[in-house]
Amino acid sequence: MSATLLNERDLSFMLYELFDSESLTSRARYQDHDRHTFNEVMNTAKAIAEKHFLPIRQKLDTHQPTFDGQTIALIPELKPAIEAVNLSGLSSATADYELEGMQLPPIIASAAGAYLTIAGGVALGYNMLTNANANLLEAHGSDELIDKWVKPMRAGRFMGTMAMTEPGSGSGLGDLTTKAVKDSDGNYRISGNKIFISGGDHNLSENIVHLVLARLQGAPKGVKGISLFVVPKRLVNDDGSLGEDNEVALAGLFHKMGGRAQTSTALCFGEKKGSIGYLVGEENCGLKYMFHMMNEARIMVGTSGALLGVAGFVYSLDYAKNRPQGRLPSCKDPLSPMVNIIEHADVRRMLLAQKAYAEGALALVLYGTQLSDDEKTAASEVERKHAHLLLDFLTPIIKTWPSEFGIKANDLAIQILGGHGYINEHPVELFYRDNRLNTLHEGTTGIQSLDLLTRKIPMNNMAGYLATLAEINLTIEQASFDSHLNPYSAQLQAAVAKLQQTTEVVLAAMSTRNIDLALANSVKYLELFGHVIVAWLWLKQGLAATKGIANQPHHDDENFYQGKLQALKYFYNVELPQIYPWADLLINNDSSSFDMKADWF
Repeated sequence: MSATLLNERDLSFMLYELFDSESLTSRARYQDHDRHTFNEVMNTAKAIAEKHFLPIRQKLDTHQPTFDGQTIALIPELKPAIEAVNLSGLSSATADYELEGMQLPPIIASAAGAYLTIAGGVALGYNMLTNANANLLEAHGSDELIDKWVKPMRAGRFMGTMAMTEPGSGSGLGDLTTKAVKDSDGNYRISGNKIFISGGDHNLSENIVHLVLARLQGAPKGVKGISLFVVPKRLVNDDGSLGEDNEVALAGLFHKMGGRAQTSTALCFGEKKGSIGYLVGEENCGLKYMFHMMNEARIMVGTSGALLGVAGFVYSLDYAKNRPQGRLPSCKDPLSPMVNIIEHADVRRMLLAQKAYAEGALALVLYGTQLSDDEKTAASEVERKHAHLLLDFLTPIIKTWPSEFGIKANDLAIQILGGHGYINEHPVELFYRDNRLNTLHEGTTGIQSLDLLTRKIPMNNMAGYLATLAEINLTIEQASFDSHLNPYSAQLQAAVAKLQQTTEVVLAAMSTRNIDLALANSVKYLELFGHVIVAWLWLKQGLAATKGIANQPHHDDENFYQGKLQALKYFYNVELPQIYPWADLLINNDSSSFDMKADWF
């Protein structure tokens, strides 16, 4: 284990004991792989992370991108680091062989990317957004679009973004004003302004491929009138060479609290004749297509939240094991040696809370990543549809819970280091600042909670909700036969019953009362559901750990499994009981915040 990156034993546990990733090699798509190739990919990612990104992690944070009105400047070390990722194939690890990919299972690619994310932070966002952009075009674009834009992105020549947010609409995409006008060539002229576009301009690639939401003249109002376009920074000639500028202008950079390695830009499209855009799919179906990328990005955001939580936990654990300070309350001899701070009960409390948050979040995002694979490559159509149903339902929780509780883990890491945690000689304050963004982009926590309650719960006669509860109940039944885990299965069963009661009351209030009041505490519902989901995944980890112990492992593995069971105990004793006051708030339709008047603040 490298204290600066992650616990490799835990990653192996997640992949091969919890999720049985090795069994994926029986699927036709992955038949060229085995556990050895999976591990080699992760070793390659670790080597690139340690050689190229870890040495510049602090510099990426302290030297933000600059723009002088003409040229954008990034630290020079970033480009060769990004190129190393591209040359390794990791930037398109899950793509088809014919598109320069390695056809790796997404869960393995995500595990490999964990090293890069922890070492390089959001600098890997350039690659991740490019991959998500290419995935969208492969799913919804024409062969011509794939040939012209996806292949150069897969090869690392071009990079991609998604351009949705506008100065006047924010998350309210139905109010966007960017215009698209069809020209005589059958293409479209795009004009408008976009803000907070991650990776919107840089000097890391030959070209930048923007996926832009815009509204055609005469299109329906609201989200039903939105179309999606490929709008490159520079046009491309028929022979693949770069053509002329496409009127995509950088208006300025935003300077952020964290996540400073990746540019956050304000872009102006088509201020003269209009930027040339190429329609993706059909007119007025743009938001449906963009959700392909948005949902993928939401899993990426949750993964970032989990990994930054893991990074802070691993770092503060190493610090606590090696930092002598003070003596135990039971020691009355001031001349006795100091103990390492991990011997203090409160430090162990904070470490155990971090472990419960971070490893619970990591299990959640890896589960979501595996579902994203199952919906495409599982053996039967029934299995694929079931995976899609679960993933679609769980996406708001996968995005939000790791983001919210990854920050809590980072906060505790800073506390463990004390004053050292507050200075940038140690990276835990950087992890905290970088992680703070994850609750904001790709839909804030409040927006995700509304999506869960107003769309995901009632959708298709509550099919996703009921399928999720069925999965949880299956694990409860399995754990009930284990004498060590049976008490936890009973606790989870009670928590599920409270969740069901709360859901019924809130849905009834939404349909029979003031819906704005009924949704006023929606974030608490999301937290409640998220805690139940993570408690379920901790119970699954408990099952895997007890199986490992039953095999009479060597001493280090015995300690590892006991640590898993202790974190399970902590989550069930300390975290899971918090759902009951949250449920009471929702069941009683508490109006404290709803009744507050703007003039009273």
